[in-house]
Formats: sequence, C-alpha cells, structure tokens
Amino acid sequence: MRRRENTCRRFARSTRGVAAIEFAMIMPVFLLLFLASIDAGRAIAIYMKVRSATFSLDAMANQYTTIHDTDMQQILGATSVVMAPYSISPVAVVISEIAVSAAGKATVTWSDTLKGTARAVGSPVNIPATLATPNTTLILGEVSYKYTPLFGYFSVGAITFADNLYVAPRSVASITRLSP
Repeated sequence: MRRRENTCRRFARSTRGVAAIEFAMIMPVFLLLFLASIDAGRAIAIYMKVRSATFSLDAMANQYTTIHDTDMQQILGATSVVMAPYSISPVAVVISEIAVSAAGKATVTWSDTLKGTARAVGSPVNIPATLATPNTTLILGEVSYKYTPLFGYFSVGAITFADNLYVAPRSVASITRLSP
C-alpha cells in the first residue's frame, strides 16, 4: 500500500509530460487555423481571377464593331483561360449591351451567356446614375463563381463570388450582334 502511495505522489509531482500535453491540446487549434488559411488563400485567389475575367471579358468585347457567334464563343471562352488553373465548371458568364435612351432609361440590346442566364432583350437594367448618359450604349460583363472550400466542413457551404463591369464600346456607338 505504501508503494502505491509513493508512486501516486511521484506521478503528481512529475512535470516531464507537461509539454506533450500542452502540445496535444493546442495542435487541433493550429491544424484548424492552417486548413482555414489554405481555404482563405484559395478563395482570395479565385476572387481575384473572377475580377480579372470580368475585365478581360469587357476589354475583348468592346473592341468589336460587329460580333458574330464564333467571335462570341471566343470572347466567352476566354474567361476559362483567365480562370486557369481553377475549374471552370462553377463559372457563369453573361455579357450584354445596354442602351441608354434619351430619357435615361437603360435596356438590354443583346445578351449572351456561358453557363448562366442571358438577360432578356428589352428588359430594364439598373445602372449607376453616373453612367446613365442619354443616347449611349454600355457593355456589361458579369462573371460569377461558386466556390466550394477544400475543407468545406469549416464553413457554411459554397460561397459565390461575383463581379460586374460597365465599359463603353471603343470604336463605334453601338456594337452589332449578328447570329447566322
């Protein structure tokens, strides 16, 4: 009995395993922070790619005077090149021409999409007041990406990153959209 008491006292006074116990308590927190930082880094990179794809979409489209179907396929397909190396499956791209009337009302002239929903021709569009110059046209590029984190159980679920950009056609007042 005396031996058992001595063993218990020595165990209670010992401090040799304290570092291992502290490490075991803190390691899950560090692991969680590490995995969350990987997801956060990927999310930031994808968001920046979405912004770049939106700019590229508008920059390519506003250089045309007439856009044919093959041209539009190339313009919309360029977003997949910009989004590389990330998957293009969750990408939705919409490009539209918006006409602003003499009264300042903005409506869709034409619209095309890649994995999204095109805007209906003639439908109204709310544009910023600073862009509502009467009798002008604008190109509206919209890109969205549904991001699913690698370690999805750390977040609520998929996050949708979206960006849009208005630009004016470069060399003509209005870009003609032709379909064969």
